[in-house]
Amino acid sequence: MTNTQRTAKSAKSTTGTATADKTYDGFTDEERGAMKERAKELKASTRRGSRTAKADGDTEVRAKIAEMPEADRVIAERIHDIVKSSALDLAPKLWYGMPAYARDGEVVCFFQSAQKFKTRYATLGFSDLAKLDDGTMWPSAYALTELNADDEARIGELIKRAAG
Repeated sequence: MTNTQRTAKSAKSTTGTATADKTYDGFTDEERGAMKERAKELKASTRRGSRTAKADGDTEVRAKIAEMPEADRVIAERIHDIVKSSALDLAPKLWYGMPAYARDGEVVCFFQSAQKFKTRYATLGFSDLAKLDDGTMWPSAYALTELNADDEARIGELIKRAAG
């Protein structure tokens, strides 16, 4: 084995990745960050009662939205307003550091900013609890680059169905 091979093997065994090809098959920094945020959310929810959780959820979601870059923030604010006006039984909460909306503590839909995982578009996603069933196949997430009045109306209808 040459010195170069030993160095490459050593780098791979200590870091879990080869330095030459820069591959990594574990979690990204963004994914690890989201998991840490989720752990904090779970810890905080055990400290507070269910009555304060709903009020705190709205405050926490609005604070998280305020931290977003402008393009994501504008969309997230509109989504938040649409959800609050379309489905009164969905409570805002943070979920993996993202604005989410839950029924009885279970997430029904969520907003993921483009910046969070460095993607080219934001996402409005729905869990399996959302009642969006349409035959044998239906979308469970939507890419968002901006919102117009038609998009907002469509999202309002989706939220109503999801919360149904």
